[in-house]
Amino acid sequence: MTKLLCLIVAALVASGAAGAADANAPKGLWLITDYPATTARAGETTTVRIKIQNTGLAPERVALTVSGVPAGWKTELVGGGSLVRAAMPGTNDSVSLELRILVPASETGGSRTLTVEAKGANVSATLPIEVALGTELPAKLEIKPKLPSLRGTVRSNFDYEFSVKNDSGKNVVVSLASQAPRNFQTSFTESFGSQEISSIPVDAGQSKDLKFKVKLPSDATAGEYALAVAATADGVSAQIPLKLEATGQAKLRVSAKDERLSAQAEAGVATQLDVIVSNEGSAPADDVELSATPPSGWKVEFDQKKIDRIAPGEKKQVVALLTPAQKAIAGDYMSPIRVSAGGETTQADFRIGVTTSTLWGIFGVGVIAIALLVLIGAVVRFGRR
Repeated sequence: MTKLLCLIVAALVASGAAGAADANAPKGLWLITDYPATTARAGETTTVRIKIQNTGLAPERVALTVSGVPAGWKTELVGGGSLVRAAMPGTNDSVSLELRILVPASETGGSRTLTVEAKGANVSATLPIEVALGTELPAKLEIKPKLPSLRGTVRSNFDYEFSVKNDSGKNVVVSLASQAPRNFQTSFTESFGSQEISSIPVDAGQSKDLKFKVKLPSDATAGEYALAVAATADGVSAQIPLKLEATGQAKLRVSAKDERLSAQAEAGVATQLDVIVSNEGSAPADDVELSATPPSGWKVEFDQKKIDRIAPGEKKQVVALLTPAQKAIAGDYMSPIRVSAGGETTQADFRIGVTTSTLWGIFGVGVIAIALLVLIGAVVRFGRR
């Protein structure tokens, strides 16, 4: 009981502290920007990101205006991709805007102060922004790879994640290029997209997360390969080296000793098949397992169901005893034999021609002959009457 009372008291104290904190929290409407003083270049447009923050007030429509704009200058307030003249941030919420400032080409040095105002029936807020005329930052790009070296098999798909940052003072379109060995398939996509791209817009001071995808040709061999990714915009470029380490991979094949995937068998009688398992890949195949899916009622037994290792270019012979069902009808049947190792699986379909035993044929003829004799005897006996 004492412990429960302590918990209740602690909860009440915490609740009271939270209520006191809420009561002391500032309430009102604010216009906020990370950089209230910026530099613009004559003849170009400069963008300032602004937020209208509502803390603890009921939602209210506020009109947006920009004052102190020098003659010849042009300003636009953009929200959600459109020109806006009013906004309504929710309680304890904010609305993002962009102030775009176009300075005429004839403008000379110095600085100007523009004022953004948000005014409603009961609230208002102002934000002075100082704009100095000067030289814009030179174009500069930066590329950072997440993992510059990847390792996988020659059949793997390699995805290099990297970011491109625009360190200049204006928005640019970044062109992407790559260097890779001959016949390598390469492409660029956004980090969370699948659409291939060759260029991408990057805002001033912002970065984009991208992927560089690489696929090796079918005849590629194991080894280390050098790659590179380059980004170019406004006459400047940045480049990063990448490394790809490709390991070998087994490639299994199933065939017959004489390369003929066919055999003759007799119903109910075991027939030997000489199966050849070969590794045509560039890495050893370990723990190779053999299996078969013959027709219903058939049996397939291997003299060894598992091969410990098959080296690249090596062949192993396995004996399979195949027994068709005792009552199998004469004809052709398919009996697949499958091998698998480390995710690599392949099979060969053996065509088996089944014949029935000659003893059964003789027995059948005898039965027919006896039936005919009985029939003839019955006709002779009853015909006299």
